Amino acid sequence: MAVQIGSTAYLVITALMVLGVLIGISMMSKVKTARYGNALSAFCSVIAILVTMNQNAILDAPVIWIAIAVGAVLSLICAAKVKMIQMPQVVAFLNGLGGISSALVAILSVIQAQDRFSKYVAVLALVIGFVTFTGSMVAAGKLAKLLPQKPVIWKNHSLIVNASLIATVISGILGVILDSTLLYVLTALLACFFGVAFSVRVGGADMPITISLLNSLSGVAGGIAGIAVGDLMLVAVGGIVGASGLLLTQVMCRAMNRKLSAILLGGTARPAPKAPAAPKAPDAEAPKTSEVSVPAAPAAVEAPITPAPEAAPAAPAAPASPDCHSEQREESVSPGAILANARKVMIVPGYGMALAQAQRLVKQLADKLEAKGCEVKFAIHPVAGRMPGHMNVLLCEVDVPYDQLYEMDAVNDEFKDCDAAIIIGASDVVNPAANTAEGTPIYGMPVLNAGEAKHVIVCNYDDKPGYAGVPNPLYTQANTIMLLGDAKDSLNKLLTQMDEAEAAPAAPAAPASPDCHS
Repeated sequence: MAVQIGSTAYLVITALMVLGVLIGISMMSKVKTARYGNALSAFCSVIAILVTMNQNAILDAPVIWIAIAVGAVLSLICAAKVKMIQMPQVVAFLNGLGGISSALVAILSVIQAQDRFSKYVAVLALVIGFVTFTGSMVAAGKLAKLLPQKPVIWKNHSLIVNASLIATVISGILGVILDSTLLYVLTALLACFFGVAFSVRVGGADMPITISLLNSLSGVAGGIAGIAVGDLMLVAVGGIVGASGLLLTQVMCRAMNRKLSAILLGGTARPAPKAPAAPKAPDAEAPKTSEVSVPAAPAAVEAPITPAPEAAPAAPAAPASPDCHSEQREESVSPGAILANARKVMIVPGYGMALAQAQRLVKQLADKLEAKGCEVKFAIHPVAGRMPGHMNVLLCEVDVPYDQLYEMDAVNDEFKDCDAAIIIGASDVVNPAANTAEGTPIYGMPVLNAGEAKHVIVCNYDDKPGYAGVPNPLYTQANTIMLLGDAKDSLNKLLTQMDEAEAAPAAPAAPASPDCHS
């Protein structure tokens, strides 16, 4: 049976629960306390729900308890079955559930509201809730590959988006003025359409920003719904979720050199034009002798020199170079041997690592490098993966120390000092075309300078463009070695080659180059 508490006691409990949620969010920013922070926020949320039910005298309503029980069982089943690789689409899906919950509350508020202000607030919650719901469902569908992952751009897309937004606002205002059920329904439908229209053209590079924005909108919708029903607890918690999501969105936008308005209005959702690829062809042909030198091209280049190394006057320069130039050294040295002799290595994880579930082998490789005295760092791009912090979660799952995970700005200048950069399932975040290919979805986005390392070892499934659809010239650089196929197989190959290189006797001929200039 519900026991009503006084307004002062209710305000005190609300303040304590809100404070607990804030402390929990703060604790979640550190790996060592993240689990406790999550538990604290969950506990405060449960108490908030119970107090709210008590204040509204529905604590003993059996229908609500049945609904809670069904939801709890479904949540536990999903938590047990959902794989870490599926977390981005799950997060997007849960954002959508938050949006539709707020929209349902808003619908009841519209029906029950007696004054225009309450109706306006309820309609606003309804609009944001439905936009969040449909936008999140599209995002989840893209991440789950149920919808096209590339930007879907309609004819006059921006005009359609802007027109639908204006129509939604006008319909909502007229609905309140005329108190028309038909206009309320039309407003909800227009809001749903707007959510689809703005999210369907978001490309892979901007998906983490979109998810954090939708997370913020779900909180905003909840907070406004709280105003509509007069629930202070819901207003406060919704405001916290909305504010934290918006702050994360701003951080992500700054890290990617993006404007939120450009993402919402489709300014970055353009497919990669064919034009930038054409100029690359002439450039690729000229350095082809050095770029393809990783396995095969050097043979073609040095074939004329090898038959008469001592006859031609220029020949002495050629024999002197095998021990000096990386192009020729890579021909005989395996990637594993490069790592076996490396003093500093940077590892760049990407979504392909998540797909292959290769994080444990990445940890094994890092431990092996450190065991022989090599300095190992992980370079984490803000949008690596499909949601904010995706790579951090995966790597911390296999006990990679958090102090080894570095943000892009902290380590980007260190690549030039690295003996090797190992790219595992990443493309867009290391694509130097972001600096040159104007008009592409990633143009202007800061990327990791992996190509500046002495050697670049790419463990990707194939050499096709990444999520943004922009060809990656890094794959054809002279210092790049491509290990194509499943990331697990490539990492196992690297580990095996390292063992073989460490077991093999040191070659005495390597240092014997008196004229060698680095």
